[in-house]
Amino acid sequence: MKINNFGPSGMNPYQKQLRKQALEGSPSGKKGTDKVEISTTAKEMQHESTFALKRQEKVEALKHQVEKGTYKMDPYKVAQSMYRFYSSKH
Repeated sequence: MKINNFGPSGMNPYQKQLRKQALEGSPSGKKGTDKVEISTTAKEMQHESTFALKRQEKVEALKHQVEKGTYKMDPYKVAQSMYRFYSSKH
């Protein structure tokens, strides 16, 4: 046995949605608004990339100073940094 036209034929299941969209597009209907939200993860990634860019600029500046021979090192600050690094390991 062959069954033809099973279910409602010629009916668009999205017809109600299409009508709603048509009304919203008309001058008397409401207009929808778009909304964009940036996740906290994306904001953190943006901040990290900005931080990385600033760090890269600082490294480049230091490289140029070393190449020119104008880089001045403060031995006291180096000693402090080494002390903090090794004292925090315990």
